[in-house]
Amino acid sequence: MAQSLFITLKNIQPDCQIDVLAPSWSFSLLERMPEVAKAIAMPLSHGQFGLLDRIKLGRKLRAEAYDQAIVLPNSWKSALIPYFASIPLRTGYTGECRWGLLNDARKLDKSLLAMTVQRFAALGLPVTAQLPPEYPAPGLVISGNQQKAVAEKFNLTRSENILALCPGAEYGAAKRWPASYYAEVARYKIAEGWQVWLFGSGKDKPAAEQINNEAFGACIDFTGRTSLAEAVDLMSLVNTVVTNDSGLMHVAAALDKKIIALYGSSDPNFTPPLNPNARIISLNFDCSPCFKRECPLGHTRCLTDIKPDQVINII
Repeated sequence: MAQSLFITLKNIQPDCQIDVLAPSWSFSLLERMPEVAKAIAMPLSHGQFGLLDRIKLGRKLRAEAYDQAIVLPNSWKSALIPYFASIPLRTGYTGECRWGLLNDARKLDKSLLAMTVQRFAALGLPVTAQLPPEYPAPGLVISGNQQKAVAEKFNLTRSENILALCPGAEYGAAKRWPASYYAEVARYKIAEGWQVWLFGSGKDKPAAEQINNEAFGACIDFTGRTSLAEAVDLMSLVNTVVTNDSGLMHVAAALDKKIIALYGSSDPNFTPPLNPNARIISLNFDCSPCFKRECPLGHTRCLTDIKPDQVINII
């Protein structure tokens, strides 16, 4: 979603150079965003304070003579590096009382900026800009050589009919459609001659194995076998994606795939897939979105009542 901010900045100032300070695991995504000139590794993991490391990196970045820093996280510590880098214009939301660290501190009106992507894009506009802003859809760029390399590495046969299933969701079980439902979709499409590929991290391996077992071993299981870069390049080869609300959903959206996104405990109005081809299934029960990791009522009907036939019909 940060790519929508990068595109907004380029639309306003086509010649601007955008460097991104981010965790190193995200570099393969940034490398596929044509707006990004350079990625800089954030030396601290999420939750680490590391004041001396932040001061050291900030002072090191002074040599880059940046004109502006835009701080997307709302934490106090995330505003320290731009401050110690002596960047003259430091933009972000007030967050955790960041007056002084930010000198272009914006007040976040959550009723006006309901979506995360709107909040990001607004930071690239003047403070006087009309809100909510128009936001451009993210668009990852994958070269033919990258596609060829990943297909050869995994010995794949290219096809016009490849269905990707993404059964994981890092947040918790209340965001995961049942593996048996994914398996029913897989069996149906395999019977029609489609390839079915399973995507996810090593944590998603049990769900993927269940899906593949129930699909008689006819799926190609990539869970835990790929780097993030390889997963993105593989996803660029498919044409339809069935997914929970997850990071891979946003990757599929940025690759302009046909998406069926399944929402349970989370809110599709807050972090939807940013693509007009996406179809969202959310049952809008009174108890959802609850934003819980596990269903507090013990039934997870917001997901289990979404039946495989509904997804198959949309495909």
